[in-house]
Amino acid sequence: MTIIKEVDLVDSIADSLQYISCYHSPDFVRAMHQAWLKEQSDSAKQAIAQILINSRMAAEGRRPICQDTGIVVVFVRIGMQVRWESERALDALINEGVRRAYLDSGNPLRASIVSPPFGGRKNTQDNTPAVIHIEMVEGDKVDILISAKGGGSENKSRFAMLNPGDSIVDWVLETVPKMGAGWCPPGILGIGVGGSSEKAMVLAKQSLMERIDIQELVRQGPRTPLEALRIELYEKVNRLGIGAQGLGGVTTVLDVKVNEYPTHAASLPVAMIPNCAATRHVHFTLDGSGPAHLEPPKLDDWPRITLPRDEETIDVNLENITREEIMTWKPGQTLLLSGRILTGRDAAHKRIAEYHAQGRPLPGGVDFSGRFIYYVGPVDAIAGEAVGPAGPTTATRMDSFTDLMLEKVGILGMIGKAERGADTIEKIRRHKSVYLIAVGGAAYLVSRAIRSARVVAFRDLGMEAIYEFEVEEMPVTVAVDSQGNSVHRTGPRHWARQLNVTVDGPVA
Repeated sequence: MTIIKEVDLVDSIADSLQYISCYHSPDFVRAMHQAWLKEQSDSAKQAIAQILINSRMAAEGRRPICQDTGIVVVFVRIGMQVRWESERALDALINEGVRRAYLDSGNPLRASIVSPPFGGRKNTQDNTPAVIHIEMVEGDKVDILISAKGGGSENKSRFAMLNPGDSIVDWVLETVPKMGAGWCPPGILGIGVGGSSEKAMVLAKQSLMERIDIQELVRQGPRTPLEALRIELYEKVNRLGIGAQGLGGVTTVLDVKVNEYPTHAASLPVAMIPNCAATRHVHFTLDGSGPAHLEPPKLDDWPRITLPRDEETIDVNLENITREEIMTWKPGQTLLLSGRILTGRDAAHKRIAEYHAQGRPLPGGVDFSGRFIYYVGPVDAIAGEAVGPAGPTTATRMDSFTDLMLEKVGILGMIGKAERGADTIEKIRRHKSVYLIAVGGAAYLVSRAIRSARVVAFRDLGMEAIYEFEVEEMPVTVAVDSQGNSVHRTGPRHWARQLNVTVDGPVA
């Protein structure tokens, strides 16, 4: 009989979440480095380089890899011979660990959980509650898989109840291009096949916590139909040409994981969940001897990569930017922004719309006219920082506000991640505006370009408040130019042709 003390569980949960906030696993770093080495697209290669540089910086500084420090998902396998030294429920202990991790003053993590899920959607302030799956198994230990799943990739989860004779491969190849780039590729696709609808989703989520091993599998060759399916999907998804950040390139996925379970004779449930470039998970075991010990990776595990300045890179002074200047920018071009930008994402846009409908000026004299807006919800700063990790959020969520922001509020351009919808691209073209992207998964790197930050409106919204950032050489890429040309359309199409694949329609 193994006795597990509640303090050991709570401490292990808190320590593991702090650990995965700033450390990629070595297998992920190796896979991303291999993707960088073989990438042929210049823009995708630079995006992967930023992800790797950001990963090393986060490990060195012990700060979050991504500003979206996720929703906590925990798989707990409890041995039947385990006894708990606690009077509290298991979920209460796990959530206490989550609370401690996210409120840690030495490395505060962004609280993103809102309750209720519709209506008021008030932030719980400590990122609780976690999503917890419990299984009773043989043995006298407690095995825990824990992850912090980002919203951008989680929002791209897909499920289908196929007919038994349908092709899983065909469904995946049809679905992945429609997911767009909001899940921040390159990453991992987790696929669950079988069981019931909810079981398939759980299988897909579990698969994302396995070690990246597709290259080993390719070298040795498949030994089972499941392994053959993994290899086929890995090769065919990468030939879609979607590439890093959806910019077009040869690597869209680093691995494809597939878990299966018996199902009803009339059914073929298939779930697909992507993990982004901020893949965060860890496994630990409690055996009664104390809390889990997680050894930090060695910095030698990271490659030494620098970002060479391209001769076509443009330095942009935001203090005297004009519409005539932005009309000269081209899709795929790298810009280094210096000057002041304002931030705002979902909740801020909604409130701006309310103020405008009521004919009220924004508080504090905030004026977006002629300014760029950055879609971001940063992590709180610690000593010596202007702001914590501050990478972009998915821009498509702000598409419905584009007319308001361009016509009434008067912004000059937008900065986010992933593609924009067709209607939004047309509005950008009509207003001679521009949409720029920062690299999703490079939040700490981006934050190093932010020299000062202050909340200027809607402080009660927490990380969704409006900030003014002063930036110096913040790297961005032109995603949609003033003529309505989108790199998220042209890039994947070009690389799909290069890889001998035809993609119907835009990657959106």
